[in-house]
Amino acid sequence: MLIIGIAGGTGSGKTTVARSVIDRMGSDKVTFISQDSYYKDNLHLSMAERAQINYDHPLAFDNELLIAHLRKLLEGHTVHAPVYDFTVHARSAIETIELKPNKIVIVEGLHVLSDEQLRGMLNIKVFVDTDPDVRILRRVLRDIEERGRTIQSIHDQYLNTVKPMHEAFIEPSKKYADLILPEGGHNQVGIELLSVLTEKYLKGHTIR
Repeated sequence: MLIIGIAGGTGSGKTTVARSVIDRMGSDKVTFISQDSYYKDNLHLSMAERAQINYDHPLAFDNELLIAHLRKLLEGHTVHAPVYDFTVHARSAIETIELKPNKIVIVEGLHVLSDEQLRGMLNIKVFVDTDPDVRILRRVLRDIEERGRTIQSIHDQYLNTVKPMHEAFIEPSKKYADLILPEGGHNQVGIELLSVLTEKYLKGHTIR
């Protein structure tokens, strides 16, 4: 099993890069995991308390569960990832995402390269490096359209947590990347290179 980690700031195009590789390889050969599914479950807290959590800090994620699931996949077992509802800041009590073992696993998320233990499980480490102006505009659109956020709340969160956490944790994690892709999904050469590496693995070449 080849495990590819794709990290980068909010709105950098991580998911676009992952989907481009999946489209090329074939969805039957790739299992996709979003680190966003593994936010810690804070259902025991009030909605007001949940709204105050710094969701851009590495400790907001349940990486222990993510790592446990990756190990299960490596052993050939199917696992069920949580479904996280961003509108209420909690996991679904009834829904999960079935993840089956596959030749290729792509793990995408803000802090995929920030956690040493998680990073150690990756065969190929990718950092998607996109201009901050582009990233914040993408985040504004996403948070309004998909998460029901207001402009004011997006503004406050960006200045209070998103930007500081990016500078403190995400940007420094770039040094661990094997491959840096400027402009994310628009970097066709970079995506082609990542796809070629992945194809070589499928043909029996060793990658580490």
